[in-house]
Amino acid sequence: MNLHVLSCALVAAVLAACSKTSSDPTTTDAGAQRGARLRIAVVPKGTTHEFWKSVHAGAVKASREVDVDIVWKGPLREDDLKSQVDVVSSFVAQGVSGVVLAPLNAAALKAPVHAATLAKIPVVVFDSDLASDEHVSFVATDNLAAGRLAGEHLVKAIGGQGSVVVLRYQEGSASTQDRERGFLDVVRAAPGITVASENQHGGATTETAFEKSESLLLAHKAAEGTIAGVFTPNESTTFGMLQALRKTNVARKVKFVGFDASEKLLGALREGDIEALVVQNPFDMGYVAVKTMAAHLRGEKVERRIDTGARVVTKEDLDDPAVQEIVRPDLGRWLGE
Repeated sequence: MNLHVLSCALVAAVLAACSKTSSDPTTTDAGAQRGARLRIAVVPKGTTHEFWKSVHAGAVKASREVDVDIVWKGPLREDDLKSQVDVVSSFVAQGVSGVVLAPLNAAALKAPVHAATLAKIPVVVFDSDLASDEHVSFVATDNLAAGRLAGEHLVKAIGGQGSVVVLRYQEGSASTQDRERGFLDVVRAAPGITVASENQHGGATTETAFEKSESLLLAHKAAEGTIAGVFTPNESTTFGMLQALRKTNVARKVKFVGFDASEKLLGALREGDIEALVVQNPFDMGYVAVKTMAAHLRGEKVERRIDTGARVVTKEDLDDPAVQEIVRPDLGRWLGE
């Protein structure tokens, strides 16, 4: 079944469910009736990677500060599009107060967001953009600018000379596509740099990213010194590439700039196997997204676009308290881990 047919079938199911959702004509948003406790659904792209655990922790902190209930639910894997659409559809059918959503696919999630709008359930989109204007706010990193940061650092690290490889994430992911585009804009503008590969996708898991990374490095004979630098646009592709660089014995010989942070990636950065990481602030992303939804539901004006920032982190930066606050948030305090 292609993406268009899948989307159409799913939105029909959602609309049918929404017709059963009660609504009070005196309110603008479902679940925001006077005196009703706000219940906000938070739907990530996945629930496995450290990035999403940080988002979850930030969302929990916000929920306690603004006194709302959140329900955290998303697909286990970041390639399970149908599962994410089903989760959103289920929340719409339940009549939650609002949905905070990180879309797996910019186009495929238009239908369930439209159904939520028809049911008077507002949506705040975070992390990755949606090909629609029906959400009340977009809370995310400026991914194009973050990709440029990665490109600028790698160009400098390889002295403006040599061939580079980009391992993309997966098609339809607006956030990573913007990072890839920003990176490529910078390296293509450097006269001494050649892009050896830019059309391969690592997929949603570290396993698929590792397999694709190893194939790329072998195909381009990286062990013979043909590749000067590598860029990967998210946590799973970064870890998969790290494993492949180590297995093919070219770690540290190839300057590697990745995206996002986990304990294993930070360890590799400290050891020198990774040149730099572009890090977002996922904790703040979850925190701001939930606070924005709560403010909207309570009749406050919210910004249409909120940039939660990104920065390059090198080995020398790791012990900076400001960096530690971003890359090692206190998850246990908020998630009980």
